[in-house]
Amino acid sequence: MRYNFFQWIMIVNAILTICVFPATANRQPLISSSQPLPILRIGLNAKDVETLDPHFANENRDRVIAEMMFNRLVRYKPGSATVLEPDLAENIPEPEIVYGKQIWTFTLKKGVLFHPGPNTEFYEMTADDVVFSLNKTFRLVSSTYGGDYSGMAVEKADDYSVRIILEKPMSSALFMPRLAAYSGGFIVSKKAFEMTGYERFKAWPVGTGPFMPETYDPGKKISLKANLQYFRDCPLLEGIDIFFLPDIKERESALKAGTLDIIEGLPESGWIENMEKQEGLTVDLQGIGEVVMLHFNTAAKAIDDIRIRRAIAYTLDRDVFLKNFGNQAVKNIYSPVPEGFLTGGLPLEKIKLLNLDYAPDLNKASQLMAQAEAEYAGGFDLKLVTSAHPIYRKYYESLRDQLAQIGINCKLNPVAHSSMHKRIREGENALVIYIGWRPDADAVLTRFFHSDAMRRGAKPDANFSCYTKADKLIEAARIEVRTAEQVRLWEYAQIKILDHLAAYPIHYIHPVHVRRNYVDYGHETEALAFYPYITELTKIDK
Repeated sequence: MRYNFFQWIMIVNAILTICVFPATANRQPLISSSQPLPILRIGLNAKDVETLDPHFANENRDRVIAEMMFNRLVRYKPGSATVLEPDLAENIPEPEIVYGKQIWTFTLKKGVLFHPGPNTEFYEMTADDVVFSLNKTFRLVSSTYGGDYSGMAVEKADDYSVRIILEKPMSSALFMPRLAAYSGGFIVSKKAFEMTGYERFKAWPVGTGPFMPETYDPGKKISLKANLQYFRDCPLLEGIDIFFLPDIKERESALKAGTLDIIEGLPESGWIENMEKQEGLTVDLQGIGEVVMLHFNTAAKAIDDIRIRRAIAYTLDRDVFLKNFGNQAVKNIYSPVPEGFLTGGLPLEKIKLLNLDYAPDLNKASQLMAQAEAEYAGGFDLKLVTSAHPIYRKYYESLRDQLAQIGINCKLNPVAHSSMHKRIREGENALVIYIGWRPDADAVLTRFFHSDAMRRGAKPDANFSCYTKADKLIEAARIEVRTAEQVRLWEYAQIKILDHLAAYPIHYIHPVHVRRNYVDYGHETEALAFYPYITELTKIDK
């Protein structure tokens, strides 16, 4: 019965498309309606989702879901994090300067339909929805990333075009990721939001993507169904079931048994190698999921001495940290902005030329310790709060073991992950290992190294090092519209940060996902795709 009903729905929607929405009538189905369509089953390392509001989908596993249900004005081509293409916009515009303000005018595609919601039917997206969505972003999530949407406004030009107005001009390299990579760039239904209210909306949001909500079982599963009116084409899947399975053994067992098609894996070489040996499975290593960086609290006793910081840097060995994970999913990193992944990364050749890679040298570390203040020269104790999360534990335990070589005795206090985040932001740790991802050079430098991001700064955030000497470079780079000059300023800021040892970059971590061989994402899975990108072209081919 389900198969016949689904066929009937496709026929009815095709008639509605031709009769009611002629702008979309030229689309041809990618698969014959006589073939039954499968449901894709995904297992995520999560207990649940806090909200389905896409503007707060800041974690990769939340973004996986949001990308299926929503579109943006522009997007990165599926499978890439570097190639931009139009999404809801007709093209990617060039900015113009009017009375000192920078204006980006986007022309919208016609005939794009919003999903039906609890209180709404299919209706066409217009400039009103885009203006509403971006205003919601500017108002509610402007503090998510330092300097991200501040000084931005949006206005309707006509029913199918909008203008985004920047008080201070911004380079394309800095502006476009705010639409294409940040969660604030998703476009939502104004009508659905206003008719249901926010509490209902965040549990059942309405977008224009290839899939739309069907059922939600808190703590267990979200089911999405195909959007047969999707403006690119009808999806090749009937729907998607997303299961919340925080136990890796449960995810792994279900994948091997064939009851799941894709799972979120572990960034450990041993686990990866084991999965690669399994018949019928493919391991995908996406781009950078997170960056691991050691931050020196320059306001803390002992760590306020640059000789101690340098002694620590020369003691640490990235390859020793690496032994906890292997080298398949975890790689060494030498600059705060990851070179090769984000515009503005400091090239390794420059870092080595300036001796800012701090190649391990215990003799040099011991000499620096001996030159420090007498009370610290022979070593000292540090009490460090760490997350009980296994990955954090491994990094802090390796830090403890390595620093013992120069007499620094780290006493670790594992606490709940949320508690760790609170306590390190209160300045409790002299050394902070932080694992996270920021989507562009400005976000990395602003959130971690601008004085505004200090605990008592204008915008308290994640400046664990209490560093204040790169503000002018960060601010100048933010408003620089010439990409080459902007990159130069970002590089200089990082040289200062590394020279003063506000931070010691350690690793980047690939997100790991495993799929059954019959899952075809419908696009190339390049090294820079951060998570499985499910589109209307994703299919199960068996």
